[in-house]
Order: sequence, then structure tokens, then C-alpha cells
Amino acid sequence: MNDQQKDLVGTARAAGIWYLALAVSGVLGFLVLHPQVYVSGDISQTAANLSEHETLTRLRLLLEFAIILSQSLAAVYFFKLFKDINHFAAWALAAWGLMNAGAIMISAIAMGGAIQVANTTLPMSDKLIMIQLFDQFIKNAWGVGSLFFGLWLIPMGYIVVSSQRMPVWLGRTLILGGVGYIASAFLSYAGFKYSWIDLLTIPASIGEFWMIGYLLVFGIRPQSDPFSR
Repeated sequence: MNDQQKDLVGTARAAGIWYLALAVSGVLGFLVLHPQVYVSGDISQTAANLSEHETLTRLRLLLEFAIILSQSLAAVYFFKLFKDINHFAAWALAAWGLMNAGAIMISAIAMGGAIQVANTTLPMSDKLIMIQLFDQFIKNAWGVGSLFFGLWLIPMGYIVVSSQRMPVWLGRTLILGGVGYIASAFLSYAGFKYSWIDLLTIPASIGEFWMIGYLLVFGIRPQSDPFSR
């Protein structure tokens, strides 16, 4: 392995570390802790959680910070990894990854506002109105952000497929997952309530953890690897 390939593998593993951090903080923050604080359809219970369980609510907010940070750094390292393979696609990947981080930043701002409102001396009726507004900002930041998350997977998958520096089916799965995320966002905001809409994001989850594992274990193949197909 020459020095250039060693550097590229090192960059790939750095991208994998930040992608793993994104996955872990996303699972812990959005899937595990979020429902414990922000109760869907019960703004009174949400307000009570925000005021009575401050440690939990601030941990949820800090995990949102971790999502933003790890998404941003993953986008930067993916650009560094892929820029000499396909500069345009690498630029698109980084730009859309950073846009997703920006969308989640809106969610973090709303969480901070909700915590502050819940711990003020405002009348309860005013608190509930403001917390409900912040809750809608959080939900819609994640909803709209899923468009950019889908978009960032598509050039990632395209680079993998076109360069064959990673398994081709990994790239195809990422592209399918990206399209699934975008379709899910459009269908949800169009008002459709079908349970199968959630299934559209499954290929993205498979592709993401496959990508993380490949980056951490193998890095990236040399350009001349005869087994790249």
C-alpha cells in the first residue's frame, strides 16, 4: 500500500468514525430519549417533562448538538475522501450533508427555547402555547431535514457505484435509501398516512451501517483493485 492509499484509508476511517458518531447520537437522541421528553399528542405531559426532568431534557439537547457536529464532520471527511474521485458528486454530498445539519440546528434551537419557557414563571396557558410551537419546529426540522439526508445518500452511492472503490451493491443500496427518504418526506407532507411509508427508509439504514462498517474495517479500495466489482 503506497502512501497516497494509506492517507486515503485514514481519511475513510475518519469519515467512518464520524458517521458512526452520527448514527449513535441519532439513535440515542431521536429514537430513545426524544419520546421520553416530547410526548406526541400530549403537550401538557411534554411541558411537565421539560420542567421536572431537566437532566433528561438537557441530555436530549446535547445529543442534538452531537448529531449536528458529527453530521458536519462526516460531510467534510466524505468530501476529502471522494473529491479526487468525483469532485462534483463529492461537493453535492458535502453540501447536502451540511444542509441536513443546518435543519437539525433549527431543532436544537427550538429545544433550547422549549426548556427555557418550561422553566419560566409564565402562566401555564402561555407556556403550553409556546412549547407546542417549539415542538412543531422540532418535528418539522426533522421532517424537512430528511429531504437533505436523502439527498446526501444519493451522490454517496453514485460515487461508490461509478468508481467501484467499494462494493457496487453498497452504492446501489445507498441510492435506493436516499430516494426512499425523499419519497417518504414528500408523501408525509402531502398528507398520506399509510404505514408502509416508514418502510421506504429501511434501505437507507441498511446502506448506512454497511457504509460505516466498510469504512472502519476496509477504508477504500485502491483504484486498480481487480476485485472491485
